[in-house]
Amino acid sequence: MARLILFNKPFGVLSQFTDAGTAGSMRKTLSDFITVPGVYAAGRLDQDSEGLLVLTDDGQLQNRISDPKFKQPKTYWAQVEGVPDEAALQALAQGVTLKDGLTAPAKAEAIAEPENLWPRDPPIRVRKSVPDSWISLTITEGRNRQVRRMTAAIGYPTLRLIRAQVGDWTLDGLAPGAWRQA
Repeated sequence: MARLILFNKPFGVLSQFTDAGTAGSMRKTLSDFITVPGVYAAGRLDQDSEGLLVLTDDGQLQNRISDPKFKQPKTYWAQVEGVPDEAALQALAQGVTLKDGLTAPAKAEAIAEPENLWPRDPPIRVRKSVPDSWISLTITEGRNRQVRRMTAAIGYPTLRLIRAQVGDWTLDGLAPGAWRQA
């Protein structure tokens, strides 16, 4: 039976168990939170993104979760600078042209700030003259920093990014830095 762990990755944590690339680095890694041997992240979240990270000890399951050819849906909550109009959300839904090509269509909608949202440490930068808002974006690809690049391409840079769901697995009930077996 495959072991499956759901982890709420805090801001500033690397999606790997070691930081071998930087001698003497003080950056936090998964090993600061998870002591279960033999599990590996199925996909990644960059250091400045938060939220659901799925870990498993089953290589085939890891591949089905992370390989774009399996089109595993991943839902993100993005706090963006400005308030996207319907045309901007429709552009995300149809696919956005990035430097590495057109993205697959996404499900995009404006949402209220998610309930039970924890404060980010450090907080996002706030500009008094520019409002911010939240969108939910569900994608089936996994390009490097894709959601951030998509929101920037439509003119609404991402200030905070939280992965809320991978397939049927969600963040529900997981505080930042906490994990549970699924």
